[in-house]
Amino acid sequence: MSNTEPTPAGDSKAIVSNQPGIHEKLTDIVNKHLSHRSQKPYQAHTQQAFDEMNAIVENFAGEIILDSCCGVGQSTRILAQQNPDALVIGVDKSAHRINRNIDDVWQVENYHLVRADLNDFYRLVAKANWPVSKHYILYPNPWPKAKHIQRRWHGSAVFPEIISIGKEIILRSNWPIYLQEFQQAAAIVDRQGILSEVNDEQPLTPFEAKYKASGQTCWQLLIA
Repeated sequence: MSNTEPTPAGDSKAIVSNQPGIHEKLTDIVNKHLSHRSQKPYQAHTQQAFDEMNAIVENFAGEIILDSCCGVGQSTRILAQQNPDALVIGVDKSAHRINRNIDDVWQVENYHLVRADLNDFYRLVAKANWPVSKHYILYPNPWPKAKHIQRRWHGSAVFPEIISIGKEIILRSNWPIYLQEFQQAAAIVDRQGILSEVNDEQPLTPFEAKYKASGQTCWQLLIA
């Protein structure tokens, strides 16, 4: 559910879906996952990655910011630069993206990039009760076909853990239905969200830059 490599500037195609609005089965799916939490074993590489980061988190007294599906980590570095007193943790499933050596203007010291499966990592973070102040999910794969609703984060088995992580949860997408669905899913557990257009001058991710260069509107959902 994390990002794939973006297309060249100005060449990002708009989302095409056979789903005109919020999925009709969304509420039933969310309630099912809330009633039956995932019990599958943790993957070894994710458990190891979590244990290493957990030791750092336990010895850090400041603000924790989680950047999920961070891709090459541009957003992680920008968030770390914007929040110099925070510990910013970017997580992505792809070792190739995590390990890309990117020389940019956002190189700082207060962040870590972690290769892990978020389906397991989220459950471990929730179990450990990390004191996450802000939880970013920026431009996740929208899985726009209606039959793929359970591949979206709000339709996944790990949604109960996702929605419990972070005093604030910030999502962005160029497909507003994705955010509307997440907003409805969050409301089931009494977490309210505000949907708005993204007007930041500095794109947080390469995807955001590509979408804007292609003339697409980017949207943000803030869950507080």
